[in-house]
Amino acid sequence: MLNPMKRKNIDLLVEQFWKHGYMTISRRFGTYLPEPEKVGDFDVDIVARHKEDYAIGVSLSEEDFNNPKLLDKINFLATRQTKFTNKKVFLFLGVPEEYYQNAKALLELLIPETRKNIRLLRLAERTFPAGRDLNSNMGKNLFS
Repeated sequence: MLNPMKRKNIDLLVEQFWKHGYMTISRRFGTYLPEPEKVGDFDVDIVARHKEDYAIGVSLSEEDFNNPKLLDKINFLATRQTKFTNKKVFLFLGVPEEYYQNAKALLELLIPETRKNIRLLRLAERTFPAGRDLNSNMGKNLFS
């Protein structure tokens, strides 16, 4: 069964990839893109590239933080390299706002070389102010 929260988190993670200049190659729950293959024994949500650099994206949920093998999964995915050029593959971890501090503390347990290869991203929806708030200063003169 499709979890709507998981799909929403993946959509927010895709937006973060776009902000960092990556082009999505495959993604889970996508309409037009294929599903990413497993990396080792682990499922990934997004595979993307920026010029010659590749990245893997995983969105973490509450169930993931209850899994004792989470640190092994992060460590394994963060140490991946491309097949022929042996370039490091970045790992983007998308974490909901309420679990951001837990994820940050978890990453502190990794060795510094592995930690350099990980980008921790907050998955939060953007909120826009109401239309009236945007135009509230329109009637005031800045210069007279």
